[in-house]
Amino acid sequence: MRIKKNRSEVTVSAGSMADIAFLLLIFFLVATTLSKDKGLMIQLPPDMPPTKTRIIDRNLFKIHINSANKFLIENEVRTNLEGLVDEMKEFVLNPSNSSSLAENPEKAIISIKTQRGTTYSYFIEILDLVKEAYYQMYGEKLGITSDQFRALDRDNPTEMEMYQFARSGLPMNISIAEPNKK
Repeated sequence: MRIKKNRSEVTVSAGSMADIAFLLLIFFLVATTLSKDKGLMIQLPPDMPPTKTRIIDRNLFKIHINSANKFLIENEVRTNLEGLVDEMKEFVLNPSNSSSLAENPEKAIISIKTQRGTTYSYFIEILDLVKEAYYQMYGEKLGITSDQFRALDRDNPTEMEMYQFARSGLPMNISIAEPNKK
């Protein structure tokens, strides 16, 4: 004779596991901070009706980047960007009053033009160099470095006055042209 024993099966309640998983999910969603990409900090000009302004070629420093990420700077093919900051500073300030450089700093324009296949990193590298050239000029006007100029606290009235003095007569004229289709 066989005796049947009442064996109860051992079960684990899955309902409480789902609750715990859900609570952990909510905890991590609330506790985790997501990094925000800042992107490029470029302030666009105000929306104005188009005007026809004649730009003298002498006042335009041209930088082109093609789809193969090759540089054409002032109609000269370049493989590296060494010395470009100094070239832009000389172009804008024109200390020797040369007829091949900008008439004056207020009329000088640095033009950056790309093609559709240009890598963003190359464009940003050029844009950073152009801004660095201007920051160096501002710093030199105040007798400080470009890093010290960028660190000026514009909420402080004295430093804001220094900031405005450095930029007076030396606007950061950067033209970012529409990319070519090629």
